[in-house]
Amino acid sequence: MDRERKQLPRIGTRKVYYLIKEDLQKNGLKFGRDKLFGLMRHYGLQINPRRRYTQTTMSKHWLRKWPNQIKGKTINHQDEVWVSDITYIKTEQGNCYLNMITDAYSRKIMGYAVEDNMETESMIEALKMAVTQRNNPSMSTIHHSDRGLQYCSKEYVLMTAKNNIQLSMTENGDPYENALAERMNRTIKEEFGMDRKLKSKEQVKQLVQESVFLYNNKRPHLALQMKTPDQVYNKKIPAT
Repeated sequence: MDRERKQLPRIGTRKVYYLIKEDLQKNGLKFGRDKLFGLMRHYGLQINPRRRYTQTTMSKHWLRKWPNQIKGKTINHQDEVWVSDITYIKTEQGNCYLNMITDAYSRKIMGYAVEDNMETESMIEALKMAVTQRNNPSMSTIHHSDRGLQYCSKEYVLMTAKNNIQLSMTENGDPYENALAERMNRTIKEEFGMDRKLKSKEQVKQLVQESVFLYNNKRPHLALQMKTPDQVYNKKIPAT
């Protein structure tokens, strides 16, 4: 359990139990999930939720905004829908901004960018990374986001069009219209220690790189029947 906590310091108890269950059985230890809950509660090791974060969306602009194409949509496979959102991370040198693009079917983080500004030139790096990792480039992918200036910019629109990607955006400023992307921001920040003020912007970049790798390849996901996003995205273990 100590090893898992060091790699995934704020992972939930159910996921911790899933990761250590096989080792417990190999060592002949009878230790159920309820007992683990009780033990962690006793020693104050359970994870408490933290406060929500400030919006980073600049949607009051004259550029074209696209309609919401995923409202009520059932997602059946990888690269069908990507979701994206920008959040900030505090450092002693000022704020950094993190843009992530997540595959909605597998929950895999396909691309990310970390910079000290929210300019399109900085945030579009996440899209470039996602495009290079896409398994199904011939498939038309819906890219869903809020109506932020970066996503509506000429550069972003041109790049999506060149790569068979359709833009989709929230319509009413309702955070539930982009809930998965916002939840991803909270998960990465809260579970990997970036919801506090960090020392430097360089530290943030290193932490984000490590966190994305651990999230995609190590962290079991409740919505994926305790598989990892990378397993589901690459169909190593098919989603059920």
